[in-house]
Amino acid sequence: MTGLLRSWRDHLTSEPVRVAAALRLPLIALIGVLVWIWDVDHWLPGLYAAVLGGYAVAAVGWLVAVLRGPVPRWAAGASTGVDLLVIVALCLVSGGATAALLPVFFLLPISVAFADRPALTAVIGTITALGYLAVWIFYSKRDDTVGLPDMVYTNFGFLVWLAVATTALSFVLAWRAARVQALQEMRRALVSEALHADERHSRDVAEHLHDGPLQTLLAARMQIDEARERHPDPALDAVYAALQDTATGLRSTVTALHPQVLAQLGLTAGVRELLRQFQSRSQADIIADLDEVGKPQSQALLYRAARELLTNVAKHAAASTVWVALARRGDRVVLTVRDDGRGFDPDTVGDSLAAGHIGLGSLLARFDAMGGSMRVRSDPVTGTEVTVTSPPEPRESD
Repeated sequence: MTGLLRSWRDHLTSEPVRVAAALRLPLIALIGVLVWIWDVDHWLPGLYAAVLGGYAVAAVGWLVAVLRGPVPRWAAGASTGVDLLVIVALCLVSGGATAALLPVFFLLPISVAFADRPALTAVIGTITALGYLAVWIFYSKRDDTVGLPDMVYTNFGFLVWLAVATTALSFVLAWRAARVQALQEMRRALVSEALHADERHSRDVAEHLHDGPLQTLLAARMQIDEARERHPDPALDAVYAALQDTATGLRSTVTALHPQVLAQLGLTAGVRELLRQFQSRSQADIIADLDEVGKPQSQALLYRAARELLTNVAKHAAASTVWVALARRGDRVVLTVRDDGRGFDPDTVGDSLAAGHIGLGSLLARFDAMGGSMRVRSDPVTGTEVTVTSPPEPRESD
């Protein structure tokens, strides 16, 4: 649960920062265009060009950094603070071009409003309004012919209103994000409970079959065997063979409903047993790379995925080689099943689920609801690769 919440918070923090980083570059270009077409003498043109050029280089580097790696939680406030400082600096060194740069102040609060952080939005909006007023005061003091027009106070009022409006917008977005998160958690809890109920039901049915019908069959087989020894008869041999086949099939059903190896030895041993069963009914070569992952909380779901994927390979792929990998990566367990057989269109997975067919579509829905993922890549030439990632798992498994 904690891992899922952390992942959700990281997502909410990262995406607005990446969007703002992408929007920053055209804003810098607009600043350059504004000053270029504004026919005035720059006060400090060399310094202005150095500040704007450094800002552009830093913005490109920042965009690459946030797109390629994780985004720290302080990134949203820090990057917007740098934006504000640079805009103020450009206004101070631009001379008469200050008037062309002042509209940029109206864009700064908007750049943080969708970060879903009302307090930060309020702080940035307030500082932006005060920065705008400070720049105009500085500009008017430097040039006595300009003064402080009444429009400055009007624009200052608009900036204050914009700070309030964007803060309210950010508050609404944060409230909606919290509601979505709560619904996601409720959905995850319901699916988890449904899966656990399904597991309990399967275990109960398996125990009933093992302790009831299977024991009755074994007892009947023993009696038939004793009768065959006393009175050899082809009819008894046929009955004995039928009982033997039925008992074998019933054992397979009990194992499928509640695999003891999974409960006793863990997921790695369970997947290894699935591969043994797969090898007994398929001519494909198996290349396995199975790390010991213990007994993760989602092992039943991962085991079901491995069984379903191997069954699909055996039925549909006509593969000559199957690669299976199992490993723990951070707080998640990753299962990969790849084959060199006939591929299929991955877009049909969702359609099959909508049409009422279980299989890959059902697995996709389950992993999505539990906070995990399932990625399917398939090609008629290279075959199919399915990568299943568990929901966040505790570092230490029981």
